Amino acid sequence: MSEELASLTTTKRREIAEQLEQAKSLGDLRENSEYQEARAAQASLEERIAYLSDVLKRAQIIDSHHSTHVEVGSTVRIKRSGNSETQTIQVVGSSEAHIAEGKVSNESPVGRAMMSKKKGDTFQVKTGKGLVEYSIIDIA
Repeated sequence: MSEELASLTTTKRREIAEQLEQAKSLGDLRENSEYQEARAAQASLEERIAYLSDVLKRAQIIDSHHSTHVEVGSTVRIKRSGNSETQTIQVVGSSEAHIAEGKVSNESPVGRAMMSKKKGDTFQVKTGKGLVEYSIIDIA
């Protein structure tokens, strides 16, 4: 997030400023679609910068740890009942969640259900197809 913020506040801001200057040179701003698009891009950029700045200001870095209970920062190996395959997921804050990378938010249904559980415990998650039960195989 820090790298994205740095890129947005330097490179991207400069690019949009150049787009605005170029659009201004085209004439009447009221009927200038290039100018309107550049202004919209600038507003979107500033909104993202404000969001990232706020998140980084309030962020708490959680070091890797070895706990006996599932908490934010834990890497958990789980197994769905009736299935022999295991799945490894990391419990993270909502702004870091990325299911394709195996990062599940502590606020998601799965994350909430497994919080404070320990190795060997089971937990259930309500899905559109009913309750699904998982077992915690390991916590790192």
